[in-house]
Amino acid sequence: MTIDSTTATTGSTTTSTEPGTDRAAARRNPLGVHALVFVGDTSPASVESAVRRTAEAGFDLLEFSLHDSINLDRAATRALLQEHGLSAACSRGLAPDADVSSDDPAVVARGQELLRQSLALTADIGATVLTGALYSAFGKAAAPLTRTGRDHVVGVLSELAQEAAPLGVTLGLEVCNRYETNVVNTARDAVRLADDIGADNVMVHLDTYHMNIEEDDFVQPVLDTGDRLGYVHIGENHRGYLGSGHLDFASFFGALQRIDYRGAVTFESFSSAVLAPGLSNDLAIWRNLWDDGDDLARSAREFLDAGLNPSA
Repeated sequence: MTIDSTTATTGSTTTSTEPGTDRAAARRNPLGVHALVFVGDTSPASVESAVRRTAEAGFDLLEFSLHDSINLDRAATRALLQEHGLSAACSRGLAPDADVSSDDPAVVARGQELLRQSLALTADIGATVLTGALYSAFGKAAAPLTRTGRDHVVGVLSELAQEAAPLGVTLGLEVCNRYETNVVNTARDAVRLADDIGADNVMVHLDTYHMNIEEDDFVQPVLDTGDRLGYVHIGENHRGYLGSGHLDFASFFGALQRIDYRGAVTFESFSSAVLAPGLSNDLAIWRNLWDDGDDLARSAREFLDAGLNPSA
């Protein structure tokens, strides 16, 4: 599907976007897209491609996964985002040997250092959100979280929040399913953890893909989170095209309106047609529901515009 583009001006920056600027101006929420919809790494060429295609698809924000952060040119990325009038967020999980929910202080220390490096990168590219499973290793845990492990999480993230505040970065606690973490599986889990951390720049991050597995519905978790909600991932139950699965997005969008949520809503979808094999394996992407990231992104932006701004 090809859509002709027109030119829109954001501040002093000229960007390419699709028709429908009236709807974009009426948005309640900035709309984001994950860079992995377009590219599988953060090499300079891939970042340039992701930034350009995000702007062309009509989004306001681009989210970067920091799994490949060693290749990311911070200054060039910041300049590209500014050139195209985009804001940014960063996300990451942790590895088993750098898990801040571990009982082993040496493992926790490695995780803390990784989070500090990720915070510095986030600030360096001009992003204002660092989110994800910042609290544990990614993957199915062998046993429940221990009291010691949870204390480590609270201590590490409390210190990280203090370091993030003067940088203007907010930390997100993404609520993930039981097969990816044993620390935070529901919105109420995340609110309790955020309360224990006790920092104003720590917020809850809901994701419809994970909510479909763990929550009773798509309304009560939003109400339970309330003004602690600061970031949202939108993904189908099968991680394909929005509207092609069985998720009750109408109820979810309605709940966001009930709490007057004004934060970013970011589309997330994965395909091994784009992802590097290692990450594709980590995320259990065994089948592809799409191979055209540009068409997928345009479809998602239209779906989100219509669902979040029905009267626009």
